[in-house]
Amino acid sequence: MADAAEDIPQADTAAEENPENAGQVAEQPEDNAENEVNPDQTEAEQEGENTEPQTEQAETTEEAGEVTQDAAAEEEQPAETEDAGQTTTADNRNEAEVDPHAPSPEPKYDKDATATVKFLLMPSGQVATMRCGLSQTLAELKHHFASELKIPPQMILFITVRVIADTGGFRDVVVEIERATRKKPYLGGYRHKQTGLEFHHAGAQTMQKQRPPANVDRFCRDTQTVEQKHMVQQTTNDCSTQMTKIGVYVSNMKDKLVVPGKYTTADAYHANILNQVVVIQKYYRRWLAKNYVDKVRNDQSKRIEWEREEELRKKKEKEDRIKREFERRMNPKNKEDFDLLYHALEKWRFEEKDRIDRELSGAERKAALCQLLDQETQLIASIGRHKLDADEENRQKRIQGFLDKAASPKKWKGPDGKATEMDTPYTIRAQELREIYNSINMKYLTQDERLDVLLTLKHTVKEHDCKLTQEIIELIDREADLLMRGVKESNLDGLRKRISTLFLQYIKTPMFNPEAARLLKVPQDPSQLRKNIYFCPSCNQYLPSTEFHLSSNSRTVGKCRKCDKIDNDGRIRQDYSHYKFMLKSLRNSEQDYGDDAKIAFLMQENDLRYLVENVWNSQSILSAWEDLYDLALVRWDKHEEWAPWNCILLTKEEATAHEKLEGLEEAYGKTFIHKVKHKHTLARNYFSRLPGMAEHLRSSDQEKTTKRGPSVAGRAVPVASAKA
Repeated sequence: MADAAEDIPQADTAAEENPENAGQVAEQPEDNAENEVNPDQTEAEQEGENTEPQTEQAETTEEAGEVTQDAAAEEEQPAETEDAGQTTTADNRNEAEVDPHAPSPEPKYDKDATATVKFLLMPSGQVATMRCGLSQTLAELKHHFASELKIPPQMILFITVRVIADTGGFRDVVVEIERATRKKPYLGGYRHKQTGLEFHHAGAQTMQKQRPPANVDRFCRDTQTVEQKHMVQQTTNDCSTQMTKIGVYVSNMKDKLVVPGKYTTADAYHANILNQVVVIQKYYRRWLAKNYVDKVRNDQSKRIEWEREEELRKKKEKEDRIKREFERRMNPKNKEDFDLLYHALEKWRFEEKDRIDRELSGAERKAALCQLLDQETQLIASIGRHKLDADEENRQKRIQGFLDKAASPKKWKGPDGKATEMDTPYTIRAQELREIYNSINMKYLTQDERLDVLLTLKHTVKEHDCKLTQEIIELIDREADLLMRGVKESNLDGLRKRISTLFLQYIKTPMFNPEAARLLKVPQDPSQLRKNIYFCPSCNQYLPSTEFHLSSNSRTVGKCRKCDKIDNDGRIRQDYSHYKFMLKSLRNSEQDYGDDAKIAFLMQENDLRYLVENVWNSQSILSAWEDLYDLALVRWDKHEEWAPWNCILLTKEEATAHEKLEGLEEAYGKTFIHKVKHKHTLARNYFSRLPGMAEHLRSSDQEKTTKRGPSVAGRAVPVASAKA
C-alpha cells in the first residue's frame, strides 16, 4: 500500500492543476505500469480514467529527498507507446459501437521498453542519467535512490510531476509528500467495478480553500430570531339533525326538555369567583397553620428529648466525676489527689469544730477537741502512708519514663507526612542499658537466671574503670558469693537495691550513656547554673527560677514550690484541681481563636481562684449556678483578646450561646451590662500589671524573630555568625 499511498498526491495534483483533465489523471497499483491500459474497460469507464501514458519527470535530493523525472522529447519509444495507446483506444470505441458486449483487445505495446531519464539531485544540482523501464512506479524509483544515496525512503519528501497544461503543453508541478504522524481518516472514494481497484479521495492532503469574507453580516439577531404569534380562530361548523317526515320516523322517547335557567349578571359572576377564591384561601391557610403546628410540635418534642438527654448527660458526668474523686481519695497517685484529700480533711475538721463549738462547752468541749485532734492525726498519718506508696510508684514510673525516652529512636516527619524512625549508636546503647536495668529489678528469678543477669551487668560496667563501676562490681561479686552460699532472697533486698541505685546512677551519667545528657535537669555546663538562680527564704536553698511559683501581681520571688506545698498541706489545705481544670479549658478555647492571645497563658491557678471567688462570687452571673465544674470563663467581647477585664463567668451552655451573639447591647440590658463593666473594673485594678507583661512578651517574641537566623540541627543560629 506504500505505492498506492504515494500515487494519490500525483492524481490529486493533476486534477487540481487542470480541472478539464481531472478525469484523465488516475492512480495505478504497483503491479501495473504507468501507461498500462486495461482491455476490459468500457467506454464510460475509460472516459473517467487516463488511458494515455504520461511521461513523468522525477527529482530526488539528498537532504530533502526530492525526485525529478525528466521526460525529454528525445525519448521516441514512449511517444510510440502513446500513439499505440491512442490507436487502441480508437479501436476499442469502434468495437464498442458495434458490439458493446465484445471483449476489448489487449493493447499492443512492449512492456519491457525502457527510456533514458535524467534525474536532478537537489540542492547540489548534480544530474544523474539512468535507463528506467516504462512499467516502473515512482515508489520503486524512490526505494532505488534511497538505497543508492544511503538515506531512508521517508526522507524523500518532494517529487515533481509533469501534467498537461490548459494550452496543450506540459508543465512541471512539485508535489509535497507529507509524512503522516497519525492514521489518515477515510474520506471516501470509488472502486473500479471490473478490476476492483480502490481510489481514495485525497482531501486530507489538500487544504480546504477558504471562503472569501462576505460583506453581509450573517450573525445578526434578525436572521436568528423567529417571531411567533399564536392566535385562536373560531371556524364555522355545519351540522344537521334528522327530523321526522314522510317515510322517516324518529323516536322522541329519549328527548329532554331544556328550560332556560336564571340569568347571571357579570357582577354575580365575579362575586361567585371571589367566593370560590375565599374558600380556596381558607383551605390553604388551614394547611399552612396545620404544617406550622406540626412543626412546632415536632420542635417541642425534639427540645424535650434534647433537654432529657442533656439532663441525663449532666447527671452521668456528675456521677463519673464523683466516682473519679472517690477513686482519687481511695488511691491517691499525684499531688492533686493528695491536695484533694487534705482539702476534704480540712473541710471535715472545720465542720466538726463548728459542731463542737455550737453544742458543747467547758471541759466537754476541750475533751471533744482533743479527740478531734487525735482523729486528725491518725488521718494525716494514713495519708502519709499512702503518700509514701505513691511516691515509690511515681519514682518507678519516672525512672521507666527516663529510660524509655533515652532509648527511643529519632523521629521526624517527611514531606509525604509519614514518620521516619532511626536508631543511632547512642539510642542502641540506651536500649541495652534499659534491658539490663529491667532485668536486675525483676523478681522471682531462679539462682542461675540471677547469676546470668549479674554477669551481664558486670561485663557491661567493666568497659569503664572508675570509682562507680568498681563499687558496682564489688557489690555484684558480693551478691554472687551470697547466692552461692544459699542465703535467702529476703536478706538480699538491701544489697539488690544498692546495685539498682548505683546502676541507675551509671545510666544517668552522660559519659556512659550519651543520650542521658539531653534529659537531665542539671545542665552539664556549670556556667549555666549561675543564671536565673533565686534564694528561697523558707528552706534557705538556692534554686532555679522554674522551682518558684509566681503569681501575676507578685513583686518578689517568695517561697519555692516545695515549701508552698508543705505550707498548703499543713495550714491552708486548699484544692486547686477545679481551678486547674477551668484554666486548661480557658487556654484551649483561646487557642481555637488563633489571635495570638497572651494574657490567658500568664494566669495561674491562684489568679484564677481570686478572679472567680472575689470578682464573680463563684457563680454564673446569669443563672447563679455555683458548681465550678459546670462554669467557664469566656470572652465578654469575642473580637478582643481575653483578659480579666474582658471576660464573663457563665455555665457551659450559657457560654456557647454567648459566643454566638453579634451585638451585646441587643442581647443584654443596660443594667446587666453596667454590672459586668463594674466587675471588669475590679479585675483591672487587681491585675494591673498583666497588660505590661503581655506587651513585654510580644516585644520579646518580635525581637527573637528579627534577631535570630535559620535553625541548624534544632538550634537557632545568630544572624551575625550565620553571615560570617
